[in-house]
Amino acid sequence: MIHVILLEPVIPGNIGAIARVMKNFDFTKLVLINPQCDHLSDEARNRAKHAQEILQEAEVCEFFVVDDYDYLIATTAKLGTDYNITRSPLVPEELALKIKEIDPSKKIGLVIGREGHGMFNEEIEKCDFTVTIPSAKDYSTLNISHAVAVMLYELYKHIGENKVNAHITPIGKPEKDQILKMFGEIFDRSDWGTKEKRETQQILWKKIIGKSMLTKRESFGVMGFLRKIINEQKRFAETVSKPKQHKTKKQKPKTKAKHINKKTKKRR
Repeated sequence: MIHVILLEPVIPGNIGAIARVMKNFDFTKLVLINPQCDHLSDEARNRAKHAQEILQEAEVCEFFVVDDYDYLIATTAKLGTDYNITRSPLVPEELALKIKEIDPSKKIGLVIGREGHGMFNEEIEKCDFTVTIPSAKDYSTLNISHAVAVMLYELYKHIGENKVNAHITPIGKPEKDQILKMFGEIFDRSDWGTKEKRETQQILWKKIIGKSMLTKRESFGVMGFLRKIINEQKRFAETVSKPKQHKTKKQKPKTKAKHINKKTKKRR
C-alpha cells in the first residue's frame, strides 16, 4: 500500500488539493509530518471537495519514522550527477514500473518535500531512491499538489493493469536490512582510506539495493555471496594474525662408537 507523506506542509489548500487528487487515483493513505497548518480548515476542506474522508483520516505525526516502511521514495526537483548518489533520480514512469513489481501488501512511502525548500539531504539519504518530474530548466519546481498528481497518475496507470508476475514477491524491509548489515560487516573489515569513502559506499549500496527490487530468491543469492566474502575475510584475518614459526635444523648426536674409535686410533 502506498502512503503519501507530506513533510511539514504550510498551506492548507495544498493539503486539500493533494487529498482530492489522491481520491481521483484511488489512493487513501495520507500522512502529515509536523504540519504547520490545520489540515481540517475550511481552506483545506474546500480544495479537497469529495475527498473529505482522506483529510479526516490523515495520520498526523510529529516526526518522520522511516522504519515503519518497506520502501521510501524521495521526491526532488534538484537533480544530482552520478557523483551525487542520493539525488540521482528516476522519472515517474520508471518509478511506476518498479512499484508494479512489489507485493501490494508492502508498505511504501512517497515522500513529498516542503513547499519552500523540499527535502533535506539527510532525509533523502534515508529513502531507498529518488524520483523527479522532468520540467523546464527555467522553472523546474512544481507545486506539491501538481507533482503528486503527476506521480499518482503514473502509478495508477501501471498498478491498475493485470500483473503477469504476481507470483514473484520482491523483498521487504527485513531482507533489505539484513543485506545492508552484511555489507556493513564487509566494510568494517575493509580499508577504505577515509571515513568519507566508506560512507559513500554505504550510501551507494543502499540505493542500489533499494532500486533493484530484489525477489526473495535473488536476495538469498546476494546474501550467500556476501556471506562467502565475509568468511573469506575472516580466514584471511586469522592467517595474518598467526605468528610465524621458524623451523630449526636438528643436529645429529655423535655416537659413542665413533668417539671410542677416535681414541683407539690415537693409541695405535
